Amino acid sequence: MSSVTRPQREADFARFPSSTPIVIDNGASTFRIGWAGEAEPRLSFRNVVQRPRHRSTGETVSIVGDTDPSLMKFFDCTRSAVRSPFDDDVVYQFEYMEYILDYGFDRLGVDSEVGHPILMTECECNPSFSRARMSELLFETYGVPSIAFGIDNAFSYKYNQKLGNCNEDGLAISCEHGTCHVVPFLKGQPVLGACCRTNIGGFHITDFLRQLLCLKYPYHTASISWEKAEELKKEHCYIAPDYMAELQIFKNNKEEADEKMRYWQLPWVPPPKEEPPSEEELARKAALKEKAGQRLRDMAAAKRSQKIVELEKQLSYLEELMEQLDEAEEEEATAILGSSGYLSQQEIRSAILKASQSLRKAKGESNGNDEKTDASAVDKYPLVSVPDETLTPEQLKEKKKQILLKTTTEGKLRAKQKRAEEEALREKQEEKRRAENPELYLEELRARYSELSDKFEQRKRQKVNGSQTNGNHSSSAGVGRGERLNAAQKERMRLLASAAFDRGKGEDTFGMRDEDWLVYNKMSKDNDDDSNDDDESELVRISSKLQEIDPTFVSKSEAVQLTPEPPKVRPLTAEDYRIAIGIERFRCPEVLFQPGMIGIDQAGIDEMVSISLRRLMEDESVKERLCQSILVTGGSSLFPGMIPRLESGIRQYRPYLAPLKLVGAADPILDAWRGAAAFAASSKFGKQTFSLADYGEHGENLFHRYNIVYSL
Repeated sequence: MSSVTRPQREADFARFPSSTPIVIDNGASTFRIGWAGEAEPRLSFRNVVQRPRHRSTGETVSIVGDTDPSLMKFFDCTRSAVRSPFDDDVVYQFEYMEYILDYGFDRLGVDSEVGHPILMTECECNPSFSRARMSELLFETYGVPSIAFGIDNAFSYKYNQKLGNCNEDGLAISCEHGTCHVVPFLKGQPVLGACCRTNIGGFHITDFLRQLLCLKYPYHTASISWEKAEELKKEHCYIAPDYMAELQIFKNNKEEADEKMRYWQLPWVPPPKEEPPSEEELARKAALKEKAGQRLRDMAAAKRSQKIVELEKQLSYLEELMEQLDEAEEEEATAILGSSGYLSQQEIRSAILKASQSLRKAKGESNGNDEKTDASAVDKYPLVSVPDETLTPEQLKEKKKQILLKTTTEGKLRAKQKRAEEEALREKQEEKRRAENPELYLEELRARYSELSDKFEQRKRQKVNGSQTNGNHSSSAGVGRGERLNAAQKERMRLLASAAFDRGKGEDTFGMRDEDWLVYNKMSKDNDDDSNDDDESELVRISSKLQEIDPTFVSKSEAVQLTPEPPKVRPLTAEDYRIAIGIERFRCPEVLFQPGMIGIDQAGIDEMVSISLRRLMEDESVKERLCQSILVTGGSSLFPGMIPRLESGIRQYRPYLAPLKLVGAADPILDAWRGAAAFAASSKFGKQTFSLADYGEHGENLFHRYNIVYSL
């Protein structure tokens, strides 16, 4: 599997004698390997491992370093995340470390065993078990004759000391991938007992930037990958000289804030413009529409034909049944009725009438008013005119129900006719008032409309929430069902209880008289809101009158409907695919000075200098000498504004006018490897290593007292 920057395999490995050391800068971010004495490492790649499966074969493949996204489409990476052997700059996962060493030695040109001394960098105060596992891996897997471990910050400091950037006594501030360290140096040697570490580094800055952008643009989360956030961090982030003052710029000064904004344009393709359809396309759509309509018409015709056939069969059966009953005697007719499921010949005649009407309707034939009247009289209530002596007990019960329904229907018709007469009379009176005084008539209509609309809205709210009024106070909390009943509901409940009580006393004769309609009308739930319906119809009538007289009048319902609704779907533009990076540019690197911003309760790098100086058991003159040579190194020290911000932060912890000098490393990224390569090339390097025999004799106890001497 090839990667984006996959180097070629070195061909000169055999040219180097076995005494030439191999230098490995084993950083949490980048793995660098090369030969002692050279100015540049031979190989450099990201210190991560990924083990995806091939989509076609299912074979697991080990991928070290960065990979080519165009080739990753052939692998299933859903179950394989990017893994690092480090946890806070300490190697814990030696399985992944072995994959990385395999790849590094293979690219360097190793065929079987390495056979060269190894100088490997590590972090300050590296645990003994990590050194022991790494030594065991190098000795037993790769055949390394001897090993030496050294601190990367110390190699960077010694390399810059040779260049004249720092003194023999000083401080090294290292801002790395996963941690930040402050190490004091006395006489060229690091004082490990006074060093200070914070678990904040470039990884946390990148991850914080990615989280902020994903929260700001949740619909572009897939595009904001960790690698892209790393690239944006290196290109656009900076250290603010004063964090709070920089925030005020983005809050108050729009012009200066716009100058500091940076933009990342995501790929965006404008939607194609819709062209009007051609005549051929319109003709084709019209033909398809006509074809679909014809298919629906054919289906409706088939369904109607089937219904006509069924109705004709039903009507033929009923007519035959009626002929049998006419020709049969009384006992035989009773048996025929029992088997047919009908109660009487009147019910059969009603069924025949219904079927005839349905058949004529299906065939599209007209039906006269006389037939409708007969149907309403005979069809709906066939047992009303039948004497009680000729009916069975079940038919008597059915007759009582039909009498009640007939009385109810006739009462409704009479009430409807009465309302129509009252409405006609009111229309004549209103027309008369309108002709006498149109302005007064219009004002009365408006006042009546306002009164009814308010009343209707108030009744609507009470129906939904319920209400209780006590004097001048109204409340809806704690109101039960009984307290929410209106007068009409209470009256209906009283009538129901009274009717049930009267029925229990004797014979049930309710519905036999026309006056029973008034009681039934009050008891019916359908008429519970008659007053509401009357008010609503009156409101509609007045609204239509006002619209007829005043063309500028708009009813409340129409005003609500005329309110334009915002568009539910807005077409995306190039602006929607542009990611703005403003406050994030300096907010993310600020975690180096304020780790609490991401929930890490530790000291910032400026406070770490004060802590490290306090741990030194030296007088104030030595501390002043150290503060005059402070080297800032590490990949995360490349942010613009890092040196001035560090200087202003350290001065807050130092005495007034105390001497202070900070300088950046010549190359914060490669100085550690170059210093280690120069150290390994010296003649006294062999005295700083230990062999497999030493490790076998002393075991892990060897690492409790092992520390190389950097000043040779």
